[in-house]
Amino acid sequence: MDKYGDWIIMAVAGVLAVIWLYRTFYRWLHAPATMNKVKLGKGGAIADNDEHVQLLEQHGYLVVSGKHVIPIPVELDDALLGKGTRIYIDYIAEMDHLTYIVKTARERMPMDWSASGLRDRLLMYALLLPHCAGVLYVDLKEKKISKIVFHIAD
Repeated sequence: MDKYGDWIIMAVAGVLAVIWLYRTFYRWLHAPATMNKVKLGKGGAIADNDEHVQLLEQHGYLVVSGKHVIPIPVELDDALLGKGTRIYIDYIAEMDHLTYIVKTARERMPMDWSASGLRDRLLMYALLLPHCAGVLYVDLKEKKISKIVFHIAD
């Protein structure tokens, strides 16, 4: 029985390895081409007296990096448009082992708090960094932090 028992264990281990390899290949094959292309670097420095950071820390968040600039080349009719455009992320924060993108309120760009307004202003961040748990919108004037989560069906 020892001779057959070893073969059975090896066969089960082999079948499990083949199933794992197949599932990994299948997930890789069906993942969108742009998925996980954006890798955030170190980010900008965080000032010691930054009021946004202080407000986030008062609410239990840990700010792990400052401003990120993501360059995006843009083509129109097969010709590059200047230097393209950029997307700015103000901070990256963490709480309970979850990572959040932080955007700060700007007076010249008031937020429309409807579902379509949030979609127009913040959905791109959730799509750009799908591993993040949501977007934090920090309004320093009202001392308020709003957490926005987009539930995108798979």
